[in-house]
Amino acid sequence: MTTAAFHDTSYDSMPQPHPPFLTIENVTKIYPTSKGANVVLDGVNLNVAEGEFICVIGHSGCGKSTLLNMVSGFNQPTSGEVRLKGQLIKKPGPDRMVVFQNYSLLPWLTVYENVYLAVDAVHPEYDEVKKKDIVMHHLAMVGLIEASEKKPPQVSGGMRQRVAIARALAVRPELLILDEPFGALDAITKEELQEELLKIWWEQKCTVMMITHDIDEALFLCDRLVLMTNGPAAKIGEVIRIPFEHPRDRDHILEDPQYYDLRNYILDYLFGRMSHEE
Repeated sequence: MTTAAFHDTSYDSMPQPHPPFLTIENVTKIYPTSKGANVVLDGVNLNVAEGEFICVIGHSGCGKSTLLNMVSGFNQPTSGEVRLKGQLIKKPGPDRMVVFQNYSLLPWLTVYENVYLAVDAVHPEYDEVKKKDIVMHHLAMVGLIEASEKKPPQVSGGMRQRVAIARALAVRPELLILDEPFGALDAITKEELQEELLKIWWEQKCTVMMITHDIDEALFLCDRLVLMTNGPAAKIGEVIRIPFEHPRDRDHILEDPQYYDLRNYILDYLFGRMSHEE
C-alpha cells in the first residue's frame, strides 16, 4: 500500500457527516515588525473530530506553537476563525487545558496541591471530599499516589510531567493541548509516558492536539498527522491518516511494513521537500 492511501483531505471544505468538534478556518497570523509584516501562518484550515488524537509536526518557525496558542485562546488570529463546538475561541478556558514542555508547576506546592489548585479554580462549588477524590483519582491514573506529598524539585522530570498531565485532565477538559510535552525527557521515560498518555486518552476518549518534533512519537500516538510547510507564511502541507488500530502496541506497530513506509515518507517531506536552504 502506498502512502497516498493514507492522505486525508478532511481539513479542506469537503462535506462532513457531522459538524467538526474543532474548526480552524482560513487562519492567518501576522505580526507587525520594523521591517514590515511577519506572516507566521497563512490560510490554515483543519477540522478535528471529537475524540481524535492529532499531532502537528514541522520545522522550527513553521507556526506550530502559534497555532496551538490560538486554539488554547492565548492568542487571536489576524484573520480567520478558530471554533470549538461551533463557538468562537476568544480566550483561554477550562474546556481547553495545556501541558507544556517545561511542566509549569508551582515549586512551593506539593504534587497533590498542584493538581488540587486546578480543580479548586475550575470547580469551587465542589465540596472538599469531592475535590480530594478527583485529585487522588488522577494522581493514581498517572502513578503518583506515593509522591503526592513531595514537591516538584523532589521528583524526576518524568514525574513532573505526569503531574502536569494529571492536573490538566483533573478538570475534565474537552480538548487537551500538548506542546512538546516529552521533548526534554530521556528516551526510556518518553516511551513510558507516551504509552501512559495513549492509555489515558483511549480510556477517557478526550480530544488531543499535540505538537511534536518526533516522527516515531507521532506515528505511535496520533490518528492523523498534520505536516506543516516551512515558515514564514506557513500552512498545512499535508494531512496523513495513521492506519494503526487502537489500542496500540509499540512492538506490533514496529513490525508493520506500513510503519516504515510512513516514516520514510514523512522523513522525505521534512528533510527533502521541506528542508531548510542554507
